[in-house]
Amino acid sequence: MNYKMKRKIKVLIVDDSAVVRQTLEQILSSDPEVEVMATATDPFIAAHKIKNEIPDVITLDVEMPRMDGITFLKRIMSQHPIPVVMCSSLTEKGCETTLKALEYGAVDIIQKPRVDVKNFFQESQIRICDAVKAAAKARVKPISYKRNKITKKLTADAVIAPPTGKAMARTTDRIVVVGASTGGTEALRLLLEALPHDSPGIVIVQHMPENFTKAFAKRINDLCQIEVKEAANEDRVLRGQALIGPGNRHILLKRSGARYYVEIKEGPLVCRHRPSVDVLFRSAARYAGSNAVGVILTGMGDDGARGLLEMKEAGAFTIAQDEASCVVFGMPHEAIKREAVKRILPLEAIAGTVLREGSK
Repeated sequence: MNYKMKRKIKVLIVDDSAVVRQTLEQILSSDPEVEVMATATDPFIAAHKIKNEIPDVITLDVEMPRMDGITFLKRIMSQHPIPVVMCSSLTEKGCETTLKALEYGAVDIIQKPRVDVKNFFQESQIRICDAVKAAAKARVKPISYKRNKITKKLTADAVIAPPTGKAMARTTDRIVVVGASTGGTEALRLLLEALPHDSPGIVIVQHMPENFTKAFAKRINDLCQIEVKEAANEDRVLRGQALIGPGNRHILLKRSGARYYVEIKEGPLVCRHRPSVDVLFRSAARYAGSNAVGVILTGMGDDGARGLLEMKEAGAFTIAQDEASCVVFGMPHEAIKREAVKRILPLEAIAGTVLREGSK
């Protein structure tokens, strides 16, 4: 029999730190689906390597000599779009700059600390490999300007018990829960910008490293009529407000009487993520039932698919972003395959549907 070998994802690593380059190369090369095509210490060397061979994905540092990563990203996305994963520090300035890179066309972020880089990357192997593989599937468009052991994939059972089938009775307020991953930062921006100041309360999981969620929430808040903030433990879910789950923590919806609030908690990776969309959606099924609207947006993998089905079975209205408007049609596709979705909509139509369903 003639077996056709699957072509590996070719990655170009661009970083001025030798430790980062070596460690990233070691981690990515350990994945059987990934091949490190080359490394480069700055964008000029990277540009020369791209002339000889075009990578499927570029991992790109933000701060480098001769040319910074943001400038190089702009040139890539305007001349020959290639999926780019930014490699950024945890500093407040680094977070804000990297989030701007997402607006310029980068598809994801790898978190880079200033100390103990090697140990950090080894602990984050799953996140790094998954980010690169998701980027390889991303549909990027031109922008003009004016192997180690894989950890067992856990389900939401590791954090929260399944719904009992006896969700609390309907209250006057409905709530909205949203999950997103690769491409989700821009999708969330467009969704939240379209909502009026008196929208139903919203709780969001966006797969993003620790500390970046706070900068992301602040950036989106400046653009929206509603208030957007990084969630803190026991924050109330209020009309006119969106709470974004903090990176590296799970966020759950809870209820006390007619009052909804969130719980921020530790826990293992669920569906290879922390925070996990499945954890949020399961908690919505359990504590909100038919009072909830669930929305699953662009992203790689299947996080959120099970939880959205549980929400639908509990009486919630469920929405998936359509393939044409997704950067990566992974999470919505899995939810659709599981028959967890009541409506499949283009991104620009989701806000209106959320408002209609959220006001019933």
